[in-house]
Amino acid sequence: MKIKTAAKINLALDVTGRLDNGYHLIESVFQTVGIYDEITVELSGEGIQLSCELPEMFAKSDPIPCDERNIAYKAALRFAEETGTAPGCTIHIRKGIPSQAGMGGGSTDAAAVLWCLNELNGKPLDRDRLAALGKTLGADVPFFFTGGTAYVGGIGEEITPLPDFSGRTLLIAKGTEGVSTGEAYARIDALKAPLHPNTDGLVNALRNAPETAHKFFGNLFEQAVCLNEAADIKAAMLASGALNSIMTGSGSAVFGLFGSAGEAGKCAGALSQKGYFTQVCETVRDSFTII
Repeated sequence: MKIKTAAKINLALDVTGRLDNGYHLIESVFQTVGIYDEITVELSGEGIQLSCELPEMFAKSDPIPCDERNIAYKAALRFAEETGTAPGCTIHIRKGIPSQAGMGGGSTDAAAVLWCLNELNGKPLDRDRLAALGKTLGADVPFFFTGGTAYVGGIGEEITPLPDFSGRTLLIAKGTEGVSTGEAYARIDALKAPLHPNTDGLVNALRNAPETAHKFFGNLFEQAVCLNEAADIKAAMLASGALNSIMTGSGSAVFGLFGSAGEAGKCAGALSQKGYFTQVCETVRDSFTII
């Protein structure tokens, strides 16, 4: 089975507390976008074989482990443990989603492997059980079994679908700077009197006035991480006519919502000349697309 599996962005991302076990509580709106990894899964003999194909730009800046440390490998192992099946499969990942970008590249790969293995084995698990299994691998994994536009709360396990926001033109750009998720959350904890994004306002706009939703985009991590490249990209997007532009996740990718593909493409050209990864895409409804 060969599928495309989508990246995600955070239209809004707020951190509202911290549990005793160290996990942080979030309020966010997730959105799948048309930047994809391609995943090929084939049932085979014993053992899990994993191979990866990375664009040169990714290989230089974002080394990805292609062994048992990869979350896709862990997903195959967990599926076998959960279903009592032999962990025999080959997995090939062709990366199109930049890593360390706040776009869920690893999480979507894990969800895709679980989904494919479930299909190939006769669907022993329903979506809720797949999502619960995904949660054991990472907080963002369950979202990809819903996809589209969704409010996400708790530590990432509370997922409420929202009205479809697909078909909107985006430019996504990323530099080489980055910060680990752990360090980013530590900086969040150190913030004094932060300005929280209006997640409730965004949810209300998506339900009642989607053309105004961009006014409520926001990300608390922008106040904590403060990456020079992210600030440069954001300024360029806004100067090029973006309706809004914010960093996604804990960084370091930035997205801008544009009124037309032409505007987005022109800005992408300028940012590419400065050495940034850029891709014009749209918001999409589905996480997985069979190829």
